[in-house]
Amino acid sequence: MLVDLSPLTLALLCLVALAAGWIDSVVGGGGVIQLPALLFGLPTAPVALVSGTNKLSSVAGTASATATYLRKIRVDWAVVSVAMALAFVGSSIGARLISLLPRVAFTPIVAVAVAAVGIYAWCRPELGAETALRHGRAKLRWWAGGIGFVVGVWDGMVGPGTGIFLLVAFAALLGYGFLEATTMTKLVNLTTNVAALVVLGSQANISWGLGAMMAACNLTGGFIGARMSITRGNTFIRKVFLFTVVVVEAKLLYDTARLILN
Repeated sequence: MLVDLSPLTLALLCLVALAAGWIDSVVGGGGVIQLPALLFGLPTAPVALVSGTNKLSSVAGTASATATYLRKIRVDWAVVSVAMALAFVGSSIGARLISLLPRVAFTPIVAVAVAAVGIYAWCRPELGAETALRHGRAKLRWWAGGIGFVVGVWDGMVGPGTGIFLLVAFAALLGYGFLEATTMTKLVNLTTNVAALVVLGSQANISWGLGAMMAACNLTGGFIGARMSITRGNTFIRKVFLFTVVVVEAKLLYDTARLILN
């Protein structure tokens, strides 16, 4: 697959991967720009192969961001480990269902989901400002497990928007501040990406050459974004989150309009 790409297309995909890694590490949602770029760059490739290549790139960036966050931010492992375990299960299921989702349905589905989450966050200015847990220890684990499973299925089957949904869920439903929620999001997102990658890789649905090049760029973007988030804190993450949602939603609506008109 890589030999069929022009140098310009390859360079643009790597640039997109760098930007996606940065966005993913701060607020999530990098897949919303990376996956459509791959769909455009590989117009004749099956959805499963495009998704597998996207996962290979995303795993590298998410792993880089996760390691950077964990050096500075403490997480509640008793809670996040439950979310990670059920997210792995959910993502494995979703990856096996990916062939049931028509290629043309990707953009409209993600557009609706991102819009709903963005509107909710905009109407809640206090969201993620500080950690104020909403449940006792047992309920926190139950809620975290449910979030992990549901978003895991989404990530395995659809992909884009996973980080955004996890970030808002951990902040709104569990009560974590954005820095803690982002760190937990990276851990869960890394788990779902690995689960989907294992399934898609076992089915030979990865372009390894292209994926490796994009992975290097995504990793670099992830490292830079995580360092910026740790330095600048919850307010910075919220601002980037809202800006990212607006830009991503505008692009998704544009892409949806093109699908309808064509």
